[in-house]
Amino acid sequence: MADRMVLVYGDSNTHGTAPMATLGDIGRFGPAERWPGVLAAGLGEGWLVREEGLPGRTTVHPDPIEGVHKNGLAVLPAILESHRPVDVVVLMLGTNDLKHRFQVPAVEIGASVGLLVQAIRRSDCGPGMTQPAVLLVAPPPILEAGCLAEIFEGGAVKSQRLAATCAAVAKRHGVAFLNAGEVIVSSPLDGVHFDAAEHGKLGRAVAAALRKMPL
Repeated sequence: MADRMVLVYGDSNTHGTAPMATLGDIGRFGPAERWPGVLAAGLGEGWLVREEGLPGRTTVHPDPIEGVHKNGLAVLPAILESHRPVDVVVLMLGTNDLKHRFQVPAVEIGASVGLLVQAIRRSDCGPGMTQPAVLLVAPPPILEAGCLAEIFEGGAVKSQRLAATCAAVAKRHGVAFLNAGEVIVSSPLDGVHFDAAEHGKLGRAVAAALRKMPL
């Protein structure tokens, strides 16, 4: 039996960006520390985990400051095809949509996440040109803190509604769901990124969720 392929698709918290003291900080946790690495270790033999985490990645928005390539929906088909066959996509996006510059409510972030789920499910990138399964992970609430506070102004309140919104999206599309906010918290240093201990908790939680899925 071939190894089951897990594609982890997300933003800086999938990339492993460490909490930032200043905007110039670009530290990244090592492969074994960031949560996709913890996930891979937890799943063990018979699984392959591929990380696709881009700092600043949004659901569907080209970023007027950080670049059009931050649009997660636009690049998703190419990434799916490059890793084909993909048994399951672990999708965790939406945090960057909370930035003040985008001015979108939580319900529209959920709708955008739904477009990503549809793109994955409608692709033929699963084994034998089938649909990949999806585990939709709602990111934890953010804080408006530290060097990122102004960039995410107004986002903390909206982030409290993301879990319920994403849960509704998962139910509507018939995919698995995990609320990361029940497992981890965002760092008080910058309000957005995860400490190493939280990466460990999330990786283990995702591993447990994947083992329950009929893959």
